[in-house]
Amino acid sequence: MKKIAIFGGSFNPIHCGHVALAQAVLKQCGLDEVWLMVSPQNPLKQDTDLLEDTLRFQLAQKALEGVEGVKACDYEFRLPKPSYTWNTLQHLTEDYPDYTFILLIGGDNWAHFQHWRHWKDILWHHNIIVYPRDEYTGTIDVPLLDVSSTEIRRKVQAGESIDGLVPDSIVKKVEEYYT
Repeated sequence: MKKIAIFGGSFNPIHCGHVALAQAVLKQCGLDEVWLMVSPQNPLKQDTDLLEDTLRFQLAQKALEGVEGVKACDYEFRLPKPSYTWNTLQHLTEDYPDYTFILLIGGDNWAHFQHWRHWKDILWHHNIIVYPRDEYTGTIDVPLLDVSSTEIRRKVQAGESIDGLVPDSIVKKVEEYYT
């Protein structure tokens, strides 16, 4: 059985912190792959600055070129909206019966996990890896970069440099899309 971690998010845009976290979890947890599940809509967030789904997915694909074991995934684009993790995991399990899916979430999400749709079912059927985020702790100790998609969008709109915050391969596109 292949062990796949699902790292969901809007990735608006993907940044070096996302990539570094996925790589660290891949190694530390003995996984076969980490799938960055680009979400079309988070039911707990209404992000008014959300770039079009396909553009965020394309940025993630480009950013992950050459990153072994980590890939961008647009699976949720074909599912009903809003995107509920439980629904995604149900469909993935049906479509990939030889895979074990593990959920990768931040400590901030873990602190509010009981508000997720069918959270008990998720716990019953899937392992969860929690990474530290902000003041919240996690189940793994991974180095986190102090970078956020919100800060990147702010810097782009202010005409500031985002070098080193997003992979070099997507700097120009991020500047173009988020201006």
